[in-house]
Amino acid sequence: MGTSASFFYLPDRHEQGRDRRHWIHQFFTLACVLMALAGAGFPQFTAHSAESAGRPNVVLIITDDQGYGDFSLHGNPTLKTPQIDALGRQSVRFERFFVNSFCSPTRAALLTGRYPLRTGVFGVTHNKETMRASEVTLAEMLRTAGYRTGYFGKWHNGEQFPYTPPGQGFDEFFGFHNGHWNNYFDTPLLRGAVFEPTKGYITDVLTDEAIRFIGNDTTGPFFCYLAYNAPHSPFQAPDEEFDRYKSLGLDDTLSAFYAMCARVDTNVGRVLAELDRLNLAEDTIVVFLTDNGGTAGVKHFNAGMRGGKTSVHEGGTRVPLFVRWPARIGQPRVVEQIAAHIDLAPTLLDLCGVEPPAGVKFDGRSLRPLLEGNRATWPDRTLFTHNPIDETNRYPGAVRTQKYRLVRELRGGAQGGSKAKADRQPSLWQLYDMQADPGETTDLAAKLPEVVAELSRQYEAWFDDVSSAGLRRFPIQVGHAEENPVTLHAPQTYFDGSLKFFAGPGYAHDWLTDWSDVAAKIWFETEVVREGDCDVTLHFTCPATDAGSRIRVTFGDASREVAVPPFEPRNIPLSHRDQEGHSRYVNRDWGELAVGTFTLSKGPARLTIQPLTKPEAAVMDLKEVVLTRREP
Repeated sequence: MGTSASFFYLPDRHEQGRDRRHWIHQFFTLACVLMALAGAGFPQFTAHSAESAGRPNVVLIITDDQGYGDFSLHGNPTLKTPQIDALGRQSVRFERFFVNSFCSPTRAALLTGRYPLRTGVFGVTHNKETMRASEVTLAEMLRTAGYRTGYFGKWHNGEQFPYTPPGQGFDEFFGFHNGHWNNYFDTPLLRGAVFEPTKGYITDVLTDEAIRFIGNDTTGPFFCYLAYNAPHSPFQAPDEEFDRYKSLGLDDTLSAFYAMCARVDTNVGRVLAELDRLNLAEDTIVVFLTDNGGTAGVKHFNAGMRGGKTSVHEGGTRVPLFVRWPARIGQPRVVEQIAAHIDLAPTLLDLCGVEPPAGVKFDGRSLRPLLEGNRATWPDRTLFTHNPIDETNRYPGAVRTQKYRLVRELRGGAQGGSKAKADRQPSLWQLYDMQADPGETTDLAAKLPEVVAELSRQYEAWFDDVSSAGLRRFPIQVGHAEENPVTLHAPQTYFDGSLKFFAGPGYAHDWLTDWSDVAAKIWFETEVVREGDCDVTLHFTCPATDAGSRIRVTFGDASREVAVPPFEPRNIPLSHRDQEGHSRYVNRDWGELAVGTFTLSKGPARLTIQPLTKPEAAVMDLKEVVLTRREP
């Protein structure tokens, strides 16, 4: 964190997040009016008034798992990205822009201007990716200042309200909450909190929705957040693009990955063309970036960098950032000063003339001086990266200054990735001169011990600060009128005994299997926000040869018992281009087992599923639990 950054922690009041944001909304609205009357701000505005039309629109586009090297603008010899290349050439391009090397932490930092650990995010699944409801997001601050706000695509910062986009400041939401999506063709997606079918390739569908939102009302400013899930695996791509790259002799995985990148490129061009068609381009801030280092393409071309996604080396955290605003930002230029995801929220607020509410403190700083070409007053900075694995790990971690990268890894593992369990013993600190050695080939730690000592001291102090409130998995909130039913997903469970996830670590869409131990149980931690009656339904499979187990479901103070009927497992074919996808990303038909109605009191409530008898090999496979509130 730079010398100008300030540390401020908002206490964990997730159960009161909506009340707190309502108070901030009222306070901020009054503050905006007073500022406008006093002539303050850049540009001037009056909240919720016609004058808001004078402020710029914002279109923020982020892609998923696309690295710095996955663009022809950055020298990729095979992949062609002409639309994004053109945007980059029209923009201020940040050549040393850093994010986390995982999806969820980057997204939390973009929304809040705060380091992810400070927001409560310390993983990518099991509710570790959930951002505190009490965090005040960029969308909330812009909406309070009169902006229409829309989110389209992958969220990955909480799966149930109020942790979802509708609970975090977005008027419209169309997409999904999870870390990835299993099916890219004709797939159901959430509108608000309700699934609806779609037709076509998911990247096209999300673009259609963003374009609809942009053109829906051009009389006032809007904030459109377009979060493509491509080119994140599973590797599914339209034939036209896939065949083009396959014809170059690439393997199926890389052909599909580049095809997905190419389809994103086409759709970014569609969004920009729509801004031109509506005569909005001049006064619209367009921001483009990606969420972490590359994956499938890094072995083919990685712009000379070391590492990819999950790595705290440069290739895992350095991504493109393009910022275009023709009306206010002058000549396109390249910026070499280091910047990071924590800078986006304060930058956009600054450009839009919106002050954050009292009490909100950013770890980042506005990049406006660099956007305007004023480098003389820009201070030296120190930026930090941490790879979350669980509630306690201090490493892997890295420190980045304008000159150096200091890295500390874990021994023997994938540094928080899915490939292998890491030895929890950290390696020694490594030090690289990023100006003389951008590929990180020569470790200078032994030659420059004083630099290692100072930067490592800063890292330890930073980690203690941003994690000082403690990290924990938040309970799932039940009873909000904004989301009914509420679905509790298998990766959000706690469990013991023989149980395990079907596909490994329990990422999105996974389920629990191997329930061969009659003593093993599954439970969810919930928080009931409104008392009342709730119907509980399990989504499960059970072959006829295993049917007949009797289970007890306890929710709060009440229990119900039910027998498990047969429901044969049947997988749904998906359009994977690679072999690994067929075993790792699986959709299945699920049976519904109605358990009964529970009367819930307000407060913490554990939902437990426990076998009483198991006549055959296994109890069942469990995908999710659906809670449907009975409204009066």
